[in-house]
Amino acid sequence: MKILDRYILTTYLKTFLSVFIILMFIFVLQTIWLYISELAGKDLDVWIVLKFLWYVSPRLIPLVLPLTVLVTSLMVFGSFAEKYEFAAMKSTGISLQRSMRALMVFIAMLSITAFFFANNVIPYSEYKWQNLRRNIAQTKPSMVVTEGQFNQIDNFNIKVAKKSGDQDQFLDNVVIHKKNNDKPNGNYTVIIADTGELASEEGSNTLSLILNDGNYYEDVQVKDIKDQKREPFAKSEFKEYTINIDLTELNNADFDKDNNYNNENMYTTGELVVELDSLSGSYNADVKSFSNNMYFRSGISKFGTHHTSLDRKEIDTDTINTILDIFNTSEKVRILDLAINNSRGTIQSVEAKKRDFFVKSKRLNKFEIAFHEKYVLGVACIILFFVGAPLGAIIRKGGMGLPMVVAVLLFLTYHFIGIFAKNSAEDGTMHPFIATWLSTAIMFPLSIWLTYRATTDQGIVDIDSFLQRIGKLFKKKEEKEG
Repeated sequence: MKILDRYILTTYLKTFLSVFIILMFIFVLQTIWLYISELAGKDLDVWIVLKFLWYVSPRLIPLVLPLTVLVTSLMVFGSFAEKYEFAAMKSTGISLQRSMRALMVFIAMLSITAFFFANNVIPYSEYKWQNLRRNIAQTKPSMVVTEGQFNQIDNFNIKVAKKSGDQDQFLDNVVIHKKNNDKPNGNYTVIIADTGELASEEGSNTLSLILNDGNYYEDVQVKDIKDQKREPFAKSEFKEYTINIDLTELNNADFDKDNNYNNENMYTTGELVVELDSLSGSYNADVKSFSNNMYFRSGISKFGTHHTSLDRKEIDTDTINTILDIFNTSEKVRILDLAINNSRGTIQSVEAKKRDFFVKSKRLNKFEIAFHEKYVLGVACIILFFVGAPLGAIIRKGGMGLPMVVAVLLFLTYHFIGIFAKNSAEDGTMHPFIATWLSTAIMFPLSIWLTYRATTDQGIVDIDSFLQRIGKLFKKKEEKEG
């Protein structure tokens, strides 16, 4: 390796590592902020918190790595241009492409590494992270009671308007829906209290919920239809009422326990191909089965079976009127009512199945998006390098100022285009392949154009040439008028 290549590569690697560490630290802090409610107040060991951050870090790489490449390329090449190092290189016959040769090899190796990382490391870390989140959520359920929403603990759904106290143990406006195992069809017991308190001894597996000044409502289930219409219920008042909740299973949470989680981010490319084939086959079979079922349910097949002279697909109104003429008026009314009810039932079935098919197609689209994202990560690093490097040489500004602003704006544009496209793909309005590669495809011609402009020593916009063309247009207009 020549001295020039070693110098450029060393400068780039130093900046790359610094930017990567800074950006990773920022995104990890953002992750802590997002999941602080799941970690805070649960008396977790430092080791468990560190393990949580360790497992969540790999899923940040698809955001951090492309941004790092873009920022580093802008900073390094902007610094070279600002210090006239590129001018010195060009004076000795070294072009911009030649100066980028060692870095192109590094970026190619980085892209290949990024693919294998996304294909092997991220799925494993995603699986471990989701399981750790679930296991953490099972600890200290007294801290899981969130204000303004129902929280399920054991056989109770608890909602509180406000919490107070040094440990949030005092509750205001408590509403509890109690589940009854003997009556699985609904929650027939509701408890409402003005205030409450959570109490539990250290090391105890029992959580005591002490309620004050409330009412106890319970719907009375009767078999007689007349009595059911009266909607009987029992009501009682209490000054103090204590509910003991068994926390044995929850407090014995195993942080290393593997639950049966399954989502698209936990698969490698090989596994995604198999899963996509299985999901698409199942989806197509369901659609075909439902369409056949609705066809036979319509009764059209019977016309084709018993009356060969009638076309199965075309039954005109004259045929229907001829059949109805056989019956008297009351029978016609019953037949038409039956037909209307059957039509309504068919419409309801179609609407329900439509929602079911939408959920299945959305899941299928997510798996296809996850498959392409593993390849996009590596390609994005290459494309963004050829955007950042020539752009840095053009703007001729190094450091953390202007290059960082330009890099963030470019990356936000790239990232938000990808997000909007993927959301459209999940809903089925855009093909998953197009949605996943759209933002990269938009940056590709930009990288070619910027590389050409930097190679030919042109700015982003040639103001002088633009003004000269405008001036020529005005001169031609004046000559024609004269």
